[in-house]
Amino acid sequence: MAQTEKKGGLLRKSSASKKPLKEKVVLMYDEIFTTEDPSKCNPRFWEELFLMKVNLEYLEGKLEALDGEELMKIKDNINCLFQHCIQALGEEHPIRVVNALQTLCALIRGVHQKNKSTSGFDIINMLVGFDKAELCMKNLMESLDSLLCAEGSESLKSLCLKLLLCLVTVTDNISQNTILEYVMINSIFEAILQILSSPLSRREHGYDAVVLLALLVNYRKYESVNPYIVKLSIVDDEATLNGMGLVIAQALSEYNRQYKDKEEEHQTGFFSALTNMSHPEMGLMTTPTSPVPTTPVTPLGTTPPSSDVISSAELPLDADVQTSNLLITFLKYSSIVMQDTKDEHRLHSGKLCLIILTCIAEDQYANAFLHDDNMNFRVNLHRMPMRHRKKAADKNLPCRPLVCAVLDLMVEFIVTHMMKEFPMDLYVRCIQIVHKLLCYQKKCRVRLHYTWRELWSALINLLKFLMSNETVLLAKHNIFTLALMVVNLFNMFITYGDTFLPTPSSYDELYYEIIRMHQNFDNLYSMVLRLSTNAGQWKEPASKVTHALVNIRAIINHFNPKIESYAAVNHISQLSEDQVLEVVRSNYDTLTLKLQDGLDQYERYSEQHKEAAFFKELVRSISINVRKNLAFNTLSQELLLKEFSTIS
Repeated sequence: MAQTEKKGGLLRKSSASKKPLKEKVVLMYDEIFTTEDPSKCNPRFWEELFLMKVNLEYLEGKLEALDGEELMKIKDNINCLFQHCIQALGEEHPIRVVNALQTLCALIRGVHQKNKSTSGFDIINMLVGFDKAELCMKNLMESLDSLLCAEGSESLKSLCLKLLLCLVTVTDNISQNTILEYVMINSIFEAILQILSSPLSRREHGYDAVVLLALLVNYRKYESVNPYIVKLSIVDDEATLNGMGLVIAQALSEYNRQYKDKEEEHQTGFFSALTNMSHPEMGLMTTPTSPVPTTPVTPLGTTPPSSDVISSAELPLDADVQTSNLLITFLKYSSIVMQDTKDEHRLHSGKLCLIILTCIAEDQYANAFLHDDNMNFRVNLHRMPMRHRKKAADKNLPCRPLVCAVLDLMVEFIVTHMMKEFPMDLYVRCIQIVHKLLCYQKKCRVRLHYTWRELWSALINLLKFLMSNETVLLAKHNIFTLALMVVNLFNMFITYGDTFLPTPSSYDELYYEIIRMHQNFDNLYSMVLRLSTNAGQWKEPASKVTHALVNIRAIINHFNPKIESYAAVNHISQLSEDQVLEVVRSNYDTLTLKLQDGLDQYERYSEQHKEAAFFKELVRSISINVRKNLAFNTLSQELLLKEFSTIS
């Protein structure tokens, strides 16, 4: 008798003259894909189907192979299969439940894949039928909710979440996925929260749960009231919120760890041959001494991090023994993704980080935490290798309030992105964050012990860069918006510095820095005066900068003659810093400055309408990546099948 072997879901005989034998489940699928009712000749058809191991690839491929017209011919059988899947979810035997969940994944993916051009209502009709849609989807969501909240198998819960992710991400634009209307009506919000609040469930399913929630809160959020947003906004359970934070922190920590590993690999010399991220120069920036390692490429909302890769020192899974915090992990992550903005994915990630920091910088409670002098941390931000500075040793990092790390991150961005592909939008956000932090410090009279000189120097160099590359930059950007913001930061320090700078000598150092770098301010004034007196398109924005420079120019014009006079009287060719500061301190009384209104006012962040397009595109990319990662191997759950291999 000829030997048989199992291959690709088919039983093949070694004899070439014999046709291959299809496995039984495949034969049953073929019956569904005819116009006849498969249970007509076999009343136990559906019962038997869900006892057989699902062939996801065959079922989904079969659906994709049909055109719209062919699919319509077998609509009744597709509806029947969908309804029997839902019924099987209530079965006692877990093997039936597993097979029903996998079959639903294949059905939803297959039908959507084939019907991209048709409307969502056609897809609902194809899967469930208009007349039964409401009841069927209600039953489906209730079954999934029960399975997620039950004490049962963690593998089964994992498959439920995979099915929900499958359901949510079948369209690139989730707001066009009308099946989600039923997910809105029949909420699984509490089930998601239960997963996040339980240490065991969170460890197993936290990543999928957070990604699912992130997608659901973005469904038509600009067009109607999204119940998931409403419910999320009023969550006050500490265990749930901590759980959510831990899942996010773990994902970010894993990204940071991957980057650190690649950085170490790069330092051995091998990785430097593969990557090069030197900035195109425009006369001001120096080239990095060596290429920066490429950041990990896993985008947001795709492959979950392994649960065993986070070192206990960085982020234990249990909140009560956590030694780091989410904000530190986030700041480290931000310092990585904000390094290379030429890559579109990292540009978007960097923008998202700055949006989050903008919201933090506006929040009274977040600011109180950031500025708390009793809450000090060492935050080792990633810095881009550059010729003119040495890599800071980790052990030399001071212990400071977290706001210092935020300011360091902003300064780092300012000094490392002055290049041809100038990220204007990110610079504006960066300066806005600094401004909002200063407004809080001025309002609450917080005297932060920070090396403000580094910020002042970075801001002045930014102005210098804008002037040096005026023609190139003006072809793409209104650089006067940014210049005005930078000048007004100096005006904040000049007008209100005595309320938030740590010492009187800090205020003196501000004046010293303005005087020392006066040539840059003089050049800026000449440039904006030239453009504000012309009738060109930059007349109005340039004239705003002209008016904003009034106090800076008053300081320069007041102190420079005094310094020159002091040097002449004392026969000194070049004054030391201490001597200049002495002149400054002794001549404050005769300085006249104009009162400038609105320096401590700002427009609060609003996602709608300014950021709506960005978030729609971001959610679209997450949806596509989640769908790509829901491959056959993640849906087939071999371990789960072994777990339920015996039916009692």
